[in-house]
Amino acid sequence: MARTGSPATRQVASVARALAVLDALAGDVPELGTNDIARRTAINASTVSRLLATLAGSGLVEHVEATGRYRLGLRLVQLGNTVVERLDLRDLARMELEALVDATGETATLSAPGEGVAITIDFVQGPSSVQGVAQIGRPSVAHATATGKVMLAFTEAKLPDSRLEAYTARTIVDRTELRAVLERAYELGWAESRGEREDDLNAIAAPIRDDRGELAAILGLQRPAFRFDPPAMSAALEPLREAAEAVSAKLGCPA
Repeated sequence: MARTGSPATRQVASVARALAVLDALAGDVPELGTNDIARRTAINASTVSRLLATLAGSGLVEHVEATGRYRLGLRLVQLGNTVVERLDLRDLARMELEALVDATGETATLSAPGEGVAITIDFVQGPSSVQGVAQIGRPSVAHATATGKVMLAFTEAKLPDSRLEAYTARTIVDRTELRAVLERAYELGWAESRGEREDDLNAIAAPIRDDRGELAAILGLQRPAFRFDPPAMSAALEPLREAAEAVSAKLGCPA
């Protein structure tokens, strides 16, 4: 048979049944007996028993001796961690970055949280002749950028003990005021910057979360201030948040 490079369409019935058992154990009840699984999957109880024995032998399922029931095994955690480790966040987010640019016409950025700063790891430049500047490896000042504020709001990252630098007249340098801004950003699920790092640059940013619900990266939109006024920022917020949620879902973030 010639190879097409595509996966086969015919399924192995026994494997499909084993996956159904795993799905049942991943439901709202942490432990299930053989008959419980049989009812939930519509698979014969004797077949379920044999499937459980096979899955338990590989560590995908664990038999709880105290109750006689079954639950998901630690082998699944190991496999899941291996998948996550092999994921390239830039590849996962690329489609959403491009969609953001298509939806807004402006530059979209992907940043990773770091020690006191968020670092740009990818971006897609907008088509307009006048754009915000984005560069791979460029740090986002924590207290003066939308991306930096998301990092501070959604992690335990701390500001330096030294005086906060005022990059423009709008930079928030009062720690009490900044703390209130970060608390609101956490509540809303996004942050903004209006001429706080550069006079003529406005931005919004939203968190990308991993399978534990923790901050994995930050998706941002930035535009020259003359084109990114408050109404324009509000209009861009929904596609930004949808894109961030889509990448989070790819990382296994709980809904």
